[in-house]
Amino acid sequence: MDDFPTIQIRRLRPNKDSDIPVPCYMTPQAAGMDICAAIEKEHVLAPGSILMVPTGFAIAIPDGFEAQIRPRSGLAAKHGIGLVNSPGTIDADYRGEIMIPLINLGGKDYVLTRGDRVAQMLIKRVYRAGLEFVDRLDETDRNAGGFGHTGI
Repeated sequence: MDDFPTIQIRRLRPNKDSDIPVPCYMTPQAAGMDICAAIEKEHVLAPGSILMVPTGFAIAIPDGFEAQIRPRSGLAAKHGIGLVNSPGTIDADYRGEIMIPLINLGGKDYVLTRGDRVAQMLIKRVYRAGLEFVDRLDETDRNAGGFGHTGI
């Protein structure tokens, strides 16, 4: 059962947001569930601006899992709409409203309307690692080679 966790979901404003679809997989093999905007009215997202988009729901994620919030590829490719922190992490102990931090990286205004699909949510297993202090680390071919170390 751990491979397929059950995510409890709660509408925060059921009378107001009953028209907003809950997160759902749009195709049988989709990795992420699309998330819709529970904004009250149309909003123009100007180039370079950030908008915290409410979703109208909160979730309870089982211990050992997280929800990752990622951009939708179509919005990114066609309009330059992404997430400020991507992927965003929703921890198993968070119970507040899921908010989507959209950013317009494109060159034109983007009009966001109520119910628009704005992000996707993936449920992923989390492993908590321990740290062990050592005097030296094993060497590799790469060692300290950082950004661009293999060329362009």
